[in-house]
Amino acid sequence: MSIIKIPSLFDMHVHLRDPGFTYKEDIITGTAAALAGGFSGVACMPNTNPPIDNADTINYILDKAKNTGVEVYPVACITKGMKGEELTDFKALKQAGAIAVSDDGRPVENLKLMEMALISAYENNLPIISHCEDLAIVNGGVINKGFVSEDLGVKGIDRLSEDSVTAREIALAQKTNTKIHIAHVSTYGSVEIIRNAKRNGVKVTCETCPHYFMLTEQVLLKKDADYRMNPPLRTEKDVKAIIEGIIDGTIDCIVTDHAPHSPQEKSNFLTAPNGVIGLETSFAATLTALYHTGLVTINKIVELMSTNPRKILNLPKTEKYITVDLDEEWVVDVNNFKSKSRNSCFKNTILKGQVASACVSHHSLTRLYP
Repeated sequence: MSIIKIPSLFDMHVHLRDPGFTYKEDIITGTAAALAGGFSGVACMPNTNPPIDNADTINYILDKAKNTGVEVYPVACITKGMKGEELTDFKALKQAGAIAVSDDGRPVENLKLMEMALISAYENNLPIISHCEDLAIVNGGVINKGFVSEDLGVKGIDRLSEDSVTAREIALAQKTNTKIHIAHVSTYGSVEIIRNAKRNGVKVTCETCPHYFMLTEQVLLKKDADYRMNPPLRTEKDVKAIIEGIIDGTIDCIVTDHAPHSPQEKSNFLTAPNGVIGLETSFAATLTALYHTGLVTINKIVELMSTNPRKILNLPKTEKYITVDLDEEWVVDVNNFKSKSRNSCFKNTILKGQVASACVSHHSLTRLYP
């Protein structure tokens, strides 16, 4: 048993599904899942119904979240209705309480519109989060294009879909001398593009998720939709590149991209919506894959899952701490989740490390963790 205190976690990429899709998740159940996973704060994505493109929806979210014990920060839409046609009013959305802007779940396909968005977001000191996906390349693809998609006879998604838009966003950020944050990086190509951009002084940050450094497309041979997400699981080469990117600082944050869906929706492998939940497994999965393998320190995990996300979103360091048992082994049982949904890609997995309790402390960090 190795129990320590560390700063509470912050997830800058979750889908709380509220308003509009509360049969999947809502703010109450989503924040309960966050607390169980060690998160004292989350940023929620705007693909709700209605989308988060107006002050009323932001006010609804903030009001519903105020007594949950979790800081919930709305991410507003880049474009009105997430239609990719007209920019939202970034200044008004920020004044209402938006912490960033994104059309996550969809890319902003119009290059000129994205350039205007970068400039407006930068002027308003509002981080912009890009969902890097070329829909023309995806063209109905379901999983990563490769031997597994061929073996299953399923249409694949070429990795160029992610890499090309990652390169586009970085080129736009470089041209306009603005900032860009790349969501859910999954390919070795995107890691290398971002690494080179950072070396060249481009103001780019990025994130990845535990499933991208723990799982490969081979698990899809089970034809279980709980292993389908967007971007999809890739290859061993991609997993190694993601891990290398975490170690060398190319990748700034580990997030969950917590995306709840009902069991009924996930019942058909080919037609199920993309997405997996992760708030209650993310920290343990990261410990299992990165800390207990000796690849990173606890300090590095705190940086990836607490310090950096807050810094990118212009938030102060947290004053809340969690107690964690680094060595507790447990089997992921989705029936014990606080989340309303059960679509975990780590179901029945043995993980090592667990959040013991949340707390508040004023001790210096050096006395809390190595």
